[in-house]
Amino acid sequence: MRTGAVDRNTRETQIHIEVLLDGKGTAQIDTGIGFFDHMLTALSAHSGISMVIHTKGDLYVDSHHTVEDTGIVLGEALKQALGDKSGICRYGTAYIPMDESLAFASLDISNRPFLVWNGSFATPMIGAFDTNLAEEFFRAFAFHAGITLHVNMLYGSNDHHKCEAAFKAVAHALKAAIAENETGTVLSTKGAL
Repeated sequence: MRTGAVDRNTRETQIHIEVLLDGKGTAQIDTGIGFFDHMLTALSAHSGISMVIHTKGDLYVDSHHTVEDTGIVLGEALKQALGDKSGICRYGTAYIPMDESLAFASLDISNRPFLVWNGSFATPMIGAFDTNLAEEFFRAFAFHAGITLHVNMLYGSNDHHKCEAAFKAVAHALKAAIAENETGTVLSTKGAL
């Protein structure tokens, strides 16, 4: 079973995350930020990765620590579940439409963390979610999981749709990348990632 479980407790956040890579995309998520919970639920459902995410953060300050730290811990749990990364397809790419919006994500589970984020929002908030934090979440996730991640919100007029398309595009790219390859070995000419 490819599983990961990580706890992180600081003065700003207390987080417990469990992932099951070969789950059915079931989610138990509570971060205290409704729209963020919605996005993480979509990430779980569309990637097929079952997730338990419980985050208690200093929301009286703002949502930055909650969102970024959740990305950190989710990345660490994914990295733990992947182990030495042998037997995975490693790469994934997906275009996802959401009504008038279209997003693209491409990733490499490479141990070379990087984020390229292209896209912006017209509004500062979606519900209680600060739209600036979408990029911060994916940066924290990519760097702590060891993923090179490119996210492009290609177009759209509704910020909810644009953000959701981006999360779902990452989910589908991730699903392809963590799928088992035919050889069961590390997909690298170096023999290791």
